[in-house]
Amino acid sequence: MRNVTLILDDGTRFHGQSFGYEKPVAGEVVFNTAMTGYPESLTDPSYAGQLMVLTYPLVGNYGVPPFTMEANGLPTFMESGKIHAEAIIVADYSKEYSHWNAVESLADWLKREQVPGVTGIDTRALTKKLREHGVMMGRILFDGSKDDAVVEAEDYEEVNYVDRVSCKEVIRYNEGAGKKAVLVDCGVKANIVRCLLKRGLEVVRVPWDYDFNDLDFDGLFISNGPGDPDTCDAAVQNIRKAMRSEKLPIFGICMGNQLLAKAGGAKIYKLKYGHRSHNQPVRMVGTNRCFITSQNHGYAVDNNTLGDGWEPLFINMNDGSNEGIRHVTNPWFSAQFHPEAASGPTDTEFLFDEFAKLL
Repeated sequence: MRNVTLILDDGTRFHGQSFGYEKPVAGEVVFNTAMTGYPESLTDPSYAGQLMVLTYPLVGNYGVPPFTMEANGLPTFMESGKIHAEAIIVADYSKEYSHWNAVESLADWLKREQVPGVTGIDTRALTKKLREHGVMMGRILFDGSKDDAVVEAEDYEEVNYVDRVSCKEVIRYNEGAGKKAVLVDCGVKANIVRCLLKRGLEVVRVPWDYDFNDLDFDGLFISNGPGDPDTCDAAVQNIRKAMRSEKLPIFGICMGNQLLAKAGGAKIYKLKYGHRSHNQPVRMVGTNRCFITSQNHGYAVDNNTLGDGWEPLFINMNDGSNEGIRHVTNPWFSAQFHPEAASGPTDTEFLFDEFAKLL
């Protein structure tokens, strides 16, 4: 196992060992406090361009499930067709794994997909650093490598990561099945598509900047995705066109919450270190109903900028940030968290039922 150094933008260095593919990489360093779910997180397109730090100390002990595909083109156990995170950083990698559905180790999977993995780093100290300073760019360098000098981190906020991970052509699921939903793919997780199909909907998945308004459909769904929502103006303009039809149901998740808010006139800001975990408590506004949610986002909607006719739907109980919006009169709503999370709580999956009922 080669020695590896993680260098943060402020010059802080953390030393560890490689257990994945050996290549220097750079990206935004973020932490995730979930105890399980590394196959789902690594294949979540929302992690594109990021070095993912897992705070749970022991990682890899249940291996990796098979990368099988269903007849409809969706992966059976993953959230997309490949790993999107630039690297994974853990405190203690478990070489031995045991699980009824595991076919290979995390290390073998990372090597096959050419993604670095780093172990032996004090992830508690690293997380504390990120909480105090805020997320920052970082580089993973291999001791003795001649390629390290040329690895530079892109400015995360200047890159349109949604364009990198969105589908490039229209994809149809469940054709002719029933009510038709257009899904704007900003980096959609496979389980979102599964949740829509499970409710008997026909799904038309379109690229993030595709003008879907000439299509015949019953509802609009806006997916999750990576990066800064301000780089996705084309999607915002298409959503605004769709909103001319006040009776059209619209539902957004994560990035979809932010893009719907922008289409309604609100502003977005970057969180200090984001919300990435399975244990974020949110409250439905106007009620005492609280839910434990799975989240993965670095930006939030500014509640103070919501326009006339809009109001918060959910609020984060930890920091008071926005966790969803709704329109007072039109059937438009969204959630900042992930109600469909395959490796997280499913307390809020009823939101898909609400969307299906509106169609």
